[in-house]
Amino acid sequence: MKIPFNENLSKLPLPATDKWPEGVWDIEAFRHGSMSLILFAPEGNDYQTPHSQDELYFVIEGSGILEREGTEIPFKQGDALFVRAGEQHRFSQFEKGLKMWAVFWGTEGGEKNV
Repeated sequence: MKIPFNENLSKLPLPATDKWPEGVWDIEAFRHGSMSLILFAPEGNDYQTPHSQDELYFVIEGSGILEREGTEIPFKQGDALFVRAGEQHRFSQFEKGLKMWAVFWGTEGGEKNV
């Protein structure tokens, strides 16, 4: 299945909410079972809160810092970033035009190491 990037990008930002006062900068592009594919293209501040599922970000364009549980992780175009379910995280110092795919999957609380 092909998922159109630009078609989804053109729908952003979605209207502002109490949680995202500068507009909502993500949109679900595809869902299958527990997996959800989100296009994330933030502008302004990143107001994320912890998610209930594990998450992978694939950086399409741009660079910045992922702040995850108090650790700063620099990233750039082409990188993949993993965030466990429930972890505090947000993006900072990112370039205008940052674009990522974010994939959520699995059970509530994330997959546990065996």
